[in-house]
Amino acid sequence: MDFEQAYSFLINKLDKGLPPYISYHDSTHTKNVISAAVHIAIKEQISGDDLTILKTAALFHDSGFLENQDGHELISCDIARKYLPNFGYDTSQIEQICQLILTTHLPQSAFDLMSQILCDADLYYLGSDEYFIYADKLFLEAKKNGVVKTDAEWIMNQISFLNEHKFFTKTAIAEREDFKQKHIESLENNLLQIQTVPTKPKSESFLKDAVLILSGVTLAGFALKGFLVPNHFFDGGVTGISLLMHELYGFNLAILILLINLPFVIISYFTVGKHFAYKTFLSMVLLAVVLWLMPDIPLVKDKLIISIFGGVFLGIGVGLVMRVGAALDGIEVLALYTLKRTSFTITEIILGINVIIFTVAAFKFGIETSLYSILTYFAATRSIDYVVEGIQAYTGVTIISGKSEIIKFHLVNKLGRGITVYKGERGFLPGKFEVSSECDIIFTVVTRLEMRKLKNLVYELDPNAFIFVQTIKEALGGVIKKRHSH
Repeated sequence: MDFEQAYSFLINKLDKGLPPYISYHDSTHTKNVISAAVHIAIKEQISGDDLTILKTAALFHDSGFLENQDGHELISCDIARKYLPNFGYDTSQIEQICQLILTTHLPQSAFDLMSQILCDADLYYLGSDEYFIYADKLFLEAKKNGVVKTDAEWIMNQISFLNEHKFFTKTAIAEREDFKQKHIESLENNLLQIQTVPTKPKSESFLKDAVLILSGVTLAGFALKGFLVPNHFFDGGVTGISLLMHELYGFNLAILILLINLPFVIISYFTVGKHFAYKTFLSMVLLAVVLWLMPDIPLVKDKLIISIFGGVFLGIGVGLVMRVGAALDGIEVLALYTLKRTSFTITEIILGINVIIFTVAAFKFGIETSLYSILTYFAATRSIDYVVEGIQAYTGVTIISGKSEIIKFHLVNKLGRGITVYKGERGFLPGKFEVSSECDIIFTVVTRLEMRKLKNLVYELDPNAFIFVQTIKEALGGVIKKRHSH
């Protein structure tokens, strides 16, 4: 049995083949389950071929998500039967692996020590200090699939699930049961807080979104018809492509922007979410209407003013639309779609497309026009960042403390922030270099408004804690930095 080759094969398949909305049952989850299974197996004195079979079952147990989440355990068995013979597994070993996989179907049905270990490994996170991080990922996945709709509904489901769940092995019970009970208490407190916070009426939220969309498309249309189009300037992205085709071939700009963006709206329906796609399509239709009805109104002749303020007004318009969880330009969707099929980052993909646009503009309309257009694009992107992020811009915070356990608890349950923990060592002071101790290095992300609250919280718990902050330049894994959930 060549587990290492099977591992490389399937992890690569999971990394490339899982749908983008799978935020929990991904390759990271699979790796965590394998690691937990090995840890428990060693404690429970499982070794040799049995350990290899157990690791292989952990490797393939959620591979069915490559095809369908419903009945994924049976699909996982089919995938195991299809590929494992290529890695030296015989029929009896594969069937044993499939029996183990099927026991992970909820409610779990372990029948021997091997299946008990796999079941416990699959849900080992329930009693870990990273429970809320993985629970949030599972919530996003469940919300996308329509399993739950609200935070309160999800928390109630989690409380019920954790109360009913029981670890099987002595190792899991000893290491995780107490922490799991603490998570139940935290969830109950969170549910109480949610139930006491009044929610905004849907009509109020709808009216706010409508005002932002109308304001955004009007400002974007004003920027295009009042600054860019009359002066033959360009922008980046799909808007830049539309402006370029308008100048080269005389096509109607309103129709171009709508038609070129339409395929990306369809792609976003499947890669981002239906609500995002609906709002984006509505915004683009309204922008097309504004461009159709609004005449060219050249306001100024100074190219620098045109370049800067055209970009500023366009960026503000796009930013207002982004605040409602939509977009006026499909370039981010295209970048995400391409990202899944290449090794380039989203930033590199967008940059490459814009380089082509501005290069064509330089050859057709002169280097001066191209450079002014680049300035327009820069002004627009800065304005978008300001409108979308504003004073809510995010800051990464790293905390090193000898009281990390209590700090982690308060960050998650008092401040309501997810955390990531690195294992490290603290000490190594001048004159005491040989003195050090193991510690958890905590990383979290907060807004600027929350920064003072975080520092006060940490220093109340540990006046000697070391904190440093860093500006987050880019967050990978999303299409746009959004305020609304899609």
